[in-house]
Amino acid sequence: MSLGDYDEDEHERRERKTSSVDADFDQERLEYEGSVSDDTEASADDLLEQFAELQDE
Repeated sequence: MSLGDYDEDEHERRERKTSSVDADFDQERLEYEGSVSDDTEASADDLLEQFAELQDE
């Protein structure tokens, strides 16, 4: 088989792999415990404006 030829076995293997769902993980939400601080002098409005600009990019 040359490079680029259709490989039905490989196609089926990938199809099985992508169609399976891994549900073995814990779906419990973790709560954050700690504190958050910033070292800027920007107001909340300034930060929201900057965030909006980043979203537009």
